[in-house]
Amino acid sequence: MAPDEPAAPPQTERAVFLDRDGVLIADVDHLTSANQIQVLPRVPDALALLRAAGWRLIIATNQSVVARGWLDEAQLRGIHRALTAELAARGATIDAVYYCPHHPEGAVAAYRRVCECRKPNPGMLLQAARDWRLDLRRSVIVGDAASDVEAGRRAGCHTLLIRGAAAGQADPDPATADFIAPDLWTGAAWIISHLR
Repeated sequence: MAPDEPAAPPQTERAVFLDRDGVLIADVDHLTSANQIQVLPRVPDALALLRAAGWRLIIATNQSVVARGWLDEAQLRGIHRALTAELAARGATIDAVYYCPHHPEGAVAAYRRVCECRKPNPGMLLQAARDWRLDLRRSVIVGDAASDVEAGRRAGCHTLLIRGAAAGQADPDPATADFIAPDLWTGAAWIISHLR
């Protein structure tokens, strides 16, 4: 008889999952170059505040630009390196970036599919929880679209909607989110004061 396996350590870490466009940076409708990155006001301050309060900071973003053939994954990772470097230079450290390169109507056959990682599916959050030993019930997703809120709900997270950040998009139903904020700074204050 084999000895019992030691119990896995409890999943006690918590994270703020952050959508990229419209939450951290201006939504320029399919960003394809690091030159287009425009960090939104007070975002680095909000991230630093969350980090100081003990939260992991993880970007989870749908990036159909890969499936559309406008970028390859190496180029997308380069954009994310530029974004995280800019945030770090302003005092905000991101732990990880997860992205979904797929789209069911993509031009690139290898990425043309329905997947579990494209929000509103929770695949990116579930993978991050495995990688970082996160307790999703103590975590929160911050997004500006109904798909972000739904992904968080499916993963068992708290949900925070940045309303009005994504000009031109259909306004998501605010009733589905746990909290609505005009920007990440206001949202960070709510997370710190209401989620223990």
